[in-house]
Amino acid sequence: MTLQSWINRLAGRGRARLASQPAIIDPDFYDLPGGPAAQRDRPVWDREEILRQALEAWQSNPLARRIVELTTQYVTGGGLTITSPDPAAQEFLRQWWNHPLNQGEVRAAEWCDELSRAGEVFFLVSTDAAGMSYLRAVPAAQVSEVLTAGNDLQQETGYRLRPLRPEDGPEGRVWPAYDPAADRPGADGRFPVVMVHYAVNRPVGALRGESDLAPLLRWLSRYAAWLEDRARLNRFRTAFLYVVRTRFTSEAERQARQAALQASPPTPGSILVTDESESWEVINPQLASDEAASDGLALKKMIAAGAGLPLHFLAEPESATRTTAESSGGPAFRRLEQRQRFFCWMVADLARLALRRRAALDPALARSAEARVEVYGADLSPRDNRDLAAAAAEIASALAPLHAGGLLPPGELLRLVYRFAGEAVDVEAVLRQAREKSNSQTNPKESL
Repeated sequence: MTLQSWINRLAGRGRARLASQPAIIDPDFYDLPGGPAAQRDRPVWDREEILRQALEAWQSNPLARRIVELTTQYVTGGGLTITSPDPAAQEFLRQWWNHPLNQGEVRAAEWCDELSRAGEVFFLVSTDAAGMSYLRAVPAAQVSEVLTAGNDLQQETGYRLRPLRPEDGPEGRVWPAYDPAADRPGADGRFPVVMVHYAVNRPVGALRGESDLAPLLRWLSRYAAWLEDRARLNRFRTAFLYVVRTRFTSEAERQARQAALQASPPTPGSILVTDESESWEVINPQLASDEAASDGLALKKMIAAGAGLPLHFLAEPESATRTTAESSGGPAFRRLEQRQRFFCWMVADLARLALRRRAALDPALARSAEARVEVYGADLSPRDNRDLAAAAAEIASALAPLHAGGLLPPGELLRLVYRFAGEAVDVEAVLRQAREKSNSQTNPKESL
């Protein structure tokens, strides 16, 4: 048997086996000892402890709070813009995002905080009889189990919450996962309440995300303990005691002299005059603190490396110049840009869910159910815009003569200009729209 025939035979077996399954993954893969389902997620007790420590660190540790705040400020600080080319869909999405029971502009920062703090965020989605959907974020610590299809971990079917009330039962209530293919209004004309789940920092084959603070918790604790020790050390370094030496005829005379000095101790800067029979000495602790600055800087570097932030983002200039600060900001902006893309996709996914549900109940929006929805965040760095604008202007000026001479097609010129502008655009779609607009202006009767 040749190698190609052997590959074709295996491929045929794989297609036949997958065709008999409702999903795309072989269920035996997850039943293997030590498989992804058994090894990729943290143990329940460990995950709960990480979530508890992350929340406690965010509440009490200024450095942890700042790390989470920085991510949120860059991801959502400039606001989010939800757009759709369909006018009816655009108007509904504006109402949905700004609804008093959703308050998307305000809640977006809370959702981003939770995503960074817990590594995942769960939303309960309820829809009223008019088709307006409402979002309620559920803390990740409240979700005890994520239920999935038997043969595919990526097909989530439900979420079990910890029992908070007697009616929840001993195991807790299970909310069904949102399934767009089966999401239809019930006999009463209302959609069921569903839950959706979004996670970051999730290993392949795992169900739950991980907090951005998870690898930092130990070092945040050590840095806080180091700072506390340094503050205590500096406090005791300035403490001192007076020792007065003289000859007393009796214990009563010594106690009387001590009481007199305690009643009126000498103030700093005062002049003390004594006779030759009395001497004064000062006792203060001799506390050495060699390499203290380097120790604290090493701890802070560990925290900054784990957070993906340069030290000057965390109030630690470390004698950095403006050039080195700008260079070190590049990787940090890439990480923040990645989180911003995920968050915008998450909001767009929620917006599409709300739009589909409204379109199913509102005939005026029936044609807009699958309209394109896009979410944009603010630019991370104004300097990037200036650099990209200069690069786009230079490349356009350099390539314009080639295009005018017929050496560069319009599509290639447009592709290169957008590339140097840092934008990913469907060049063929842009050219097609430009041709259609040009034809409609040339032949207005045909366009009508």
